[in-house]
Amino acid sequence: MPHTNLTRFAWLSVAAAIVTIGLKFSAYLLTGSVGLFSDALESVVNLVAALAALVALTIAARPPDEDHAYGHGKAEYFASGLEGGLILIAAISIIYTAVGRFLAPQPLEQVGVGLAIVVVASLINFAVARTLLHAGRRYHSITLEADAQHLMTDVWTSVGVILGIAAVALTGWERLDPLIAMLVAANIIWSGVRIIRTSALGLLDTALPPAELRCVEGVLAAFNARDGVQYHALRTRQAAARRFVSVHILVPGTWTVAHGHQLLEELEAEVRRVLPNTTVFTHLEPLEDPSSFADQHLDRVE
Repeated sequence: MPHTNLTRFAWLSVAAAIVTIGLKFSAYLLTGSVGLFSDALESVVNLVAALAALVALTIAARPPDEDHAYGHGKAEYFASGLEGGLILIAAISIIYTAVGRFLAPQPLEQVGVGLAIVVVASLINFAVARTLLHAGRRYHSITLEADAQHLMTDVWTSVGVILGIAAVALTGWERLDPLIAMLVAANIIWSGVRIIRTSALGLLDTALPPAELRCVEGVLAAFNARDGVQYHALRTRQAAARRFVSVHILVPGTWTVAHGHQLLEELEAEVRRVLPNTTVFTHLEPLEDPSSFADQHLDRVE
């Protein structure tokens, strides 16, 4: 699916964030719970993150051009990195508010109505998160996966807040509310750090995951068994939904150019079959030439 079609999932996330912001801030105003305030604040972050995802997916959908020959897929990493940063900012704000409320606790009001509103908001977030996660994994979109993970964090945040407020109502211990908010903030920080780390690894051209790398190596091993060819200098990287594989293929020097070219065409097609959305670069070398083994590193050894 082209990235242009993926933007509809980002619009879904935007709509969900707007609805849940209204619901959660209403619950906060009714109850005065700092836990609900932290939950509502995270929904604001959800909206900003969803808008960033929409922009990133729109940019990533642009076709390659003279200045960006490999496409614009890495725009997704900037969106997910921004989302991770916003999550951390939200967590700091929650902790700041919770500490003040812990030092000066206040009674909660209209707890039943507030909790009912939060339950509705949580169900909306859960449904949207599952939709985004399925789409992100199906279409290899780190932006949609990050947004889904963030929404699931919001769901668990809401669950914690609901339990905390219920415990306050049952025990009368008002400081339990800000304590729950601080635990929620700790969970949000962990989620933010994880998203930022994933984004940074993508921008640093990290190799394909081990399972995908084994698929490539399996194809190369099959051609080795069938034709006796060898390979080295296998390098891989990923830019959002697009994968890149480059490898040097060593064949007998007696082969004709046409023979070698045909083998490379078959090999590249097989790699693309086992790993869709993969751009494959191959380089043909003669087995008998010692110089063929001098370029196994990123910078050729002279």
